[in-house]
Amino acid sequence: MNLVDPWNVAFLVGFLIYVGTRHHFERRVAAERGDDAPTPSEAPAAERPLLGLVMLGSLLIPVLYLLTPLFAFADRPTPHALRAGGTVVLVGALWLFWRSHADLGRNWSVTLDLRSEHELVTRGVYRRMRHPMYAAIWAFAVAQAMILPNWVAGFSALVTFAPLYFVRVPREEAMMRREFGDAYTEYEGRTWRVLPRP
Repeated sequence: MNLVDPWNVAFLVGFLIYVGTRHHFERRVAAERGDDAPTPSEAPAAERPLLGLVMLGSLLIPVLYLLTPLFAFADRPTPHALRAGGTVVLVGALWLFWRSHADLGRNWSVTLDLRSEHELVTRGVYRRMRHPMYAAIWAFAVAQAMILPNWVAGFSALVTFAPLYFVRVPREEAMMRREFGDAYTEYEGRTWRVLPRP
């Protein structure tokens, strides 16, 4: 069990906040819409294996690492300064994850879909980047790699999130162009995907 390590405990607290944030907004959006928010099982068939990979790398593997000796064979020495820096990145990722959900409001969905009365959100953290939620997930995955001193558990989120990101984002942006036309094209012209444009 790796919970005697204070950096691992810090990661676990962040992990629980991360999962709790997603759960909170799933319930809130469902209540605001007056229906059930889509779940990963309702995702297009092509995305389900990719969502499963994300669950594996971002949820299951880190928890198994923290609570069991299963991945002890892949432990690696990691300087405290790197782990402290990772904790700072983790805090920023958690703030951005929460803020991007809050700014999207009822427009957010775990699956790639548009609902009636969907609006193009360009306020808050969306003012300078198109995909702050994906940016937050990338930052969380980087923090995981910096904090967890294990080759498997540390890098599992980066490795498993990348395929979903590179498959989903072009599809998502094409869908937004179809729905919002010139307004989205103009928005693309003044923002970057996952970095804030100056």
